[in-house]
Amino acid sequence: MRGLFAGLKAGRVFVPGSGIQQRATYIHGKPPKDKIGAVQSAFVLMVMSLAILGPSGWILSRLDHYKTRD
Repeated sequence: MRGLFAGLKAGRVFVPGSGIQQRATYIHGKPPKDKIGAVQSAFVLMVMSLAILGPSGWILSRLDHYKTRD
């Protein structure tokens, strides 16, 4: 259980004498190569929602069929 949260503590640096922890800020990202528009973002959000909620909705709609024995 101790190793479970070890990654969360690895990015923090303890400053001696001050008693506070500071976040390590050495990770930098690059700007995106291509701009993503609102339509593309909405399409991806819709597809991901359908991929996650679609199968569970299909199972829930047929739950009565699974409960009855033929």
